[in-house]
Amino acid sequence: MIQNSIADADLIRHLDTLEHDGMSVFVMADGKFRGAFFNGTRFINQMRANHKLGILETMILGQAYLCTALMIPTMKGRGRLTFRYDTNGPAAGFSVEADSRGAVRGYLLQNTIPVDKPLESWDLSPFFGPGTLSVTRYNENDRAPQTGSVEIKYRNIAKDLTWYFAQSEQIRTAFNTGIQFDKQGRVVGAGGMFLQAMPPQGGFMQKEAESDAQAYDDLLGAVEHAFQAAPSYGQWFAEKGTRDDIIYGLFRDFSPTTVLERDIVFDCTCSQEKYRNAILSLGAEELADIQANDPDPLEVICHNCGSIYRIPKSSLVKA
Repeated sequence: MIQNSIADADLIRHLDTLEHDGMSVFVMADGKFRGAFFNGTRFINQMRANHKLGILETMILGQAYLCTALMIPTMKGRGRLTFRYDTNGPAAGFSVEADSRGAVRGYLLQNTIPVDKPLESWDLSPFFGPGTLSVTRYNENDRAPQTGSVEIKYRNIAKDLTWYFAQSEQIRTAFNTGIQFDKQGRVVGAGGMFLQAMPPQGGFMQKEAESDAQAYDDLLGAVEHAFQAAPSYGQWFAEKGTRDDIIYGLFRDFSPTTVLERDIVFDCTCSQEKYRNAILSLGAEELADIQANDPDPLEVICHNCGSIYRIPKSSLVKA
C-alpha cells in the first residue's frame, strides 16, 4: 500500500499533542463483560488522506472503519471479516475489511455522495435508505466463510451493528463511535467503543437461581447506563483525553482491567506487483488491446485503500 501524506501542518501539530492511536481491550465485573476502546484519530486521518474524502464521506466511512476495527477482538485465531452496508439511499453504503493483524481497509460504494442542501446536523439517516447490513467472517480453520445479515433498522451504523449482533449472533453487544471536526473541517478526534456481555455461566435454569438472574439483569442495566453516559469520543480525544481515563472512570463501579493493548492501522495488502500479475493473467487478446490502446504507464487505483500504481507497459510482457 502507498500511504498518502497528511499535508496540513496545523493538523499534524495537533495530532502530535494527542495520545497515540491504539486499542485497549478490557474485561470487568469479574469477566461478565468484555470491551475494546479505540483511539483512531490518526487512523481516520490516514484513511481520509488516502481516499481523498470530503467531510460527509469521511464521517460515514470513518464510522464504518471504527466499527470494523472494534470487531477485531471478536475474531478467533488468524482470520478476517468484512463489514458491509448496502442501502438504496444517496450514500449507497460501504464495504470495510479487517484482519487479525489489526489492519483495516475499505471503501464507500458511492464517492462522492450527492448532497441536495447544506448539512444541518450529523444525523446521517437521510443518506441511508432501506437495505441490509452483513458481516462475513473468514475464520482460520473454516472451509467456507460465514455470513450473517439483517435488514437495516436505524439507519445509524453503530446502532445497526448493535442490532446485528443481537439478531444474528445473539450476543448482547453495543457499539458507539465519534468523529470530531474543527471549524476548518479537519478531523481532530476520532474513536469508538465496543462492549459485550458474556453469557452467564451455566445459565439461570434452576428456580433457586432466580435471585442470581435478577442480579445479572441489574448488572446489565447498570453497565448499559454507564456506557450510554459516555462523552463524545471524537471530542474526548480531540481534547487530549486518554483511553484509561474513560475505561477506569466510566466503568469504575465494575472493576475494569485492561488485558491487552494493540495497534490498529489503516493498511492494505495491495502492491504494484500484485496488480501487474493480475494484468498479466488476462488473455492474450486483452493484453494486446492494452498495449495498443491504453496510456503508458497504466494507472491502477486500489479501491480498498486509494493507492495509485503506475505500471509501465514494458513490464507487461509474459516470460
